[in-house]
Amino acid sequence: MLPSLPDAWRPLVEHDWLRPALDPLRTFLTEEYTTQTVFPPVKQVFTALQLTPPGAVKAVILGQDPYHGAGQAHGLAFSVRPGVRPPASLVNVFKELKSDVGVVAPPGVGDLTPWAKHGVLLLNTVLTVREGQPLSHRGKGWETFTDAVIAAVGGGGERVAFVLWGAQAQKKKGLIDTGRHAVIESVHPSPLSVRGGFYGSKPFSKVNAALTSFGREEVDWRLG
Repeated sequence: MLPSLPDAWRPLVEHDWLRPALDPLRTFLTEEYTTQTVFPPVKQVFTALQLTPPGAVKAVILGQDPYHGAGQAHGLAFSVRPGVRPPASLVNVFKELKSDVGVVAPPGVGDLTPWAKHGVLLLNTVLTVREGQPLSHRGKGWETFTDAVIAAVGGGGERVAFVLWGAQAQKKKGLIDTGRHAVIESVHPSPLSVRGGFYGSKPFSKVNAALTSFGREEVDWRLG
């Protein structure tokens, strides 16, 4: 029981997904999905790649691993499934969204699918998690694969804005050609760190300013 790569991404990362070094990850995932409750559902593991094909990527927002509560994760970093109350980190993202670009998320909405469809690759560095056990799938091989996705985006034909929130995301900066792409950094929107510089960091307007400077269309940050 393994997720299937979207066709648009196969030429770029299928060789990374199928490399022998990731055999342990695939074995681990098969066992986990067979014997444990794992999020997101296996068919949604690659939702971010499904909704944002390589040529459409304008910005990348990096998360850590999926939400570990029942019914939350659906394969997009920071996003929750339709009808699910936004978690605290996402609430903080929405506060900055309103302050920065004046966009107000509709009440109760936490599904970021509109962003993904408008060119924002919402990528976690680890794509699965066991229920109730955050970071339980860290160090199993996902990081190698998502590094390959980041590198593929950075090596593509278009210039992109990378948004790195928090120390874990910022560790990926070395994968990015900072002379070619924009890198926008701040602390994580988690309630534990948000007041250390996330508020007022203006990531959304910075993304659009970078895209404009690249001659690309801005992201429409509206959610409803």
